[in-house]
Amino acid sequence: MTGSEISERAVSYWNSSPKQAKALVRPRSTEEVQAALKICHDFGQSVITQGGMTGCVEGADSSPENVILSLERMTQIEDIDEIGGTATVQAGTVLQTFQETVQERGLYFPLDLGARGSCTIGGNAATNAGGINVIRYGMMRNLILGLEAILADGTIVSSMNHMLKNNTGYDLKQLFIGSEGTLGVITKVVVKLERQPASRVTAMTALPDFAHVTKFLGHCQKELGGMLTAFEVMWGDHYRAVTEPGWNKSPMDRSHEFYVLVECEGLDSDADSERFETVMASALEKEIIQDAVLPKSEKERRELWEVRENFEAVLQNDPALLYDVSLPIRNMSAYVEEVQQGLKKQWPQSACYVLGHIGDGNLHLFIAPNSMDADLHGRSDELVYGPLAQYGGSVSAEHGIGTEKKKWLKHSRSEVEVEIMKSVKRTFDPKGILNPGVIFDLAQ
Repeated sequence: MTGSEISERAVSYWNSSPKQAKALVRPRSTEEVQAALKICHDFGQSVITQGGMTGCVEGADSSPENVILSLERMTQIEDIDEIGGTATVQAGTVLQTFQETVQERGLYFPLDLGARGSCTIGGNAATNAGGINVIRYGMMRNLILGLEAILADGTIVSSMNHMLKNNTGYDLKQLFIGSEGTLGVITKVVVKLERQPASRVTAMTALPDFAHVTKFLGHCQKELGGMLTAFEVMWGDHYRAVTEPGWNKSPMDRSHEFYVLVECEGLDSDADSERFETVMASALEKEIIQDAVLPKSEKERRELWEVRENFEAVLQNDPALLYDVSLPIRNMSAYVEEVQQGLKKQWPQSACYVLGHIGDGNLHLFIAPNSMDADLHGRSDELVYGPLAQYGGSVSAEHGIGTEKKKWLKHSRSEVEVEIMKSVKRTFDPKGILNPGVIFDLAQ
């Protein structure tokens, strides 16, 4: 595709501006990816790899001098091994499509995030996606057994391992997972599958302060053990914003300071429901939580999750700046208060909406400066990322670095680590044609 065919597409989910590129190629196979990269390598042509375009750090944005390599046609689920519990999937497969396909076989792929209907398996691997089930199943890295990737010069690196145990030298696939397309183009992956859970029980709860949130987390971990799958927290301001009239229906009183959506998966529907209800009742009796709503149907369960996943209400602010950070759970309350105080001092009319996966140390912040000041994003970055150092936090928990966060990479990685990353990049991509300028700038 060239010209207007490209500009008819949006830059990304987050940016509706016309996409720009010298050309957009859409291979259907590993061999076609290989051929395209060989040509680009011979001519020193920069290549931007694109998947579902739901990334949050501008890591797949292109410019007029780039060639876009889109994996949108590589959507085959090549193999499902029901005995071994694995699947071989092409990189352009949409996450939700894959989830539903294995579900029909009584299997379960536990990676899950709000963008499931658009994001792709290859993009999930390239960014090491996290999501709502990390507390139990880990991030994408934990679910990948093997992969195939194409280097900048067209070399095929086939590490299509199907075993849990394969301790034979360097685990090369790990270099590509989370590399954001800078080392090679992931074309297919082998992933682990679980058995489809027989039960899924959920509750929305209300709490008075963050101390009770952490106490509730401990309570759930102790009483529910390995069943605990998701523990999603919303600060009160965020909850009220997304349940304003016209947005999500609020399942409970909107005046509480914190809300937690907790979910468990198990093997015995009746026994698991009884145990879950007992644990929630115990939390109420001990005054760990103030209120709880348990859905009576799958429809009601999805309505609870909509409150957590549908945050369009806070995106109505212009600009609305999204942040993804991680830090020790015990420091979260102090950190959020420091950020909020800094924002109010900088922009008295600003708003800060906070939610997070919490159990895995991940917070998301939506910042609305509600100001026309110059360099809003830069000033906001200082206020959000600056305090993380004292807590040993990370400027990116699950979204990656892309181009948006690369000036902050040194706040989470040492100079030695960054130099090793650059050395690996030079080895795999000596001409620097793959996603140039993503994660860091590399002098040629």
